[in-house]
Amino acid sequence: MLVANNVYKTYDSGKKIALDNFSINVPEGSIYGLLGPNGAGKTTFIRIINQITQQDSGDIFINNKKLNPNHIRQIGYMPEERGLYKNMTIGDQILYFGELKGMNKNEALKQAKYWFDVLEIEHWWKKKLSELSKGMAQKIQFVVTVLHQPQLLILDEPFSGFDPVNANLIKDQILKLKENGTTIILSTHRMESVEEMCDSVALIHQAKKIIDGSVFEVREQFKKNIFGVTISDVNDENWNSFQQDFKIDNVSIKNKLLSFELNNNGNQNELLKEIVKIGKIRSFDEKIPSMNEVFIAAVSGN
Repeated sequence: MLVANNVYKTYDSGKKIALDNFSINVPEGSIYGLLGPNGAGKTTFIRIINQITQQDSGDIFINNKKLNPNHIRQIGYMPEERGLYKNMTIGDQILYFGELKGMNKNEALKQAKYWFDVLEIEHWWKKKLSELSKGMAQKIQFVVTVLHQPQLLILDEPFSGFDPVNANLIKDQILKLKENGTTIILSTHRMESVEEMCDSVALIHQAKKIIDGSVFEVREQFKKNIFGVTISDVNDENWNSFQQDFKIDNVSIKNKLLSFELNNNGNQNELLKEIVKIGKIRSFDEKIPSMNEVFIAAVSGN
């Protein structure tokens, strides 16, 4: 759906590099996580896609066509810094932004009714934005973003300001849009949302892409061959022997269950043969790092 090839962007007369030969390939109908610490270059890349600013070099393609002004109507962008008018009624704003995206009034009204029903905000039409809480205003910003049924949806911290109930409501709608074929770029610091929603991710750090791949592949890349084990009916003699042969951490005994972690680079089946000598295995699983742990490790270089 979207391909970026060696996108390079500087500011301050070339003194500050915002993107350093950044390349990604966003599959159609997927949710693609665009991750990175503050100042990494994420917002710059999003602004380039939206043609708010322009790269110094490199190319971006949408549906195999080089990025051009006609693509604007195919894109929905929800920025982290919201852009609605505080003293304008919600209904007027919806229609205004719909027209900016090429919709006629009837189309905009039809889509607005659908989203107002889904988000349970039917009675807000004549309210002004200044009358709404931050979370309520977020819902209006979301409607404005998706009203014209964009092929490419770019969401920058879409859950900011939402309570857990409404965050879950918006998450469900984002997933439904994906099911219906919308391609979504999600920029967020909520790593649990990345694990729940994203198919693939790219991590930018200091203007460079340092990670790119499916969420599964990225987490697998950072695993450290650490296994968690829980055992009952422990044979103390065999347990003492096992501790001498393997590196054991985080040992705990609770309700007659022995739990521990160990590092093992060898054959898992052989490891299980040794563990079963200790007692009855209640659980055995490899510790796969969370996206939060991946993010910290990648950015810190550990």
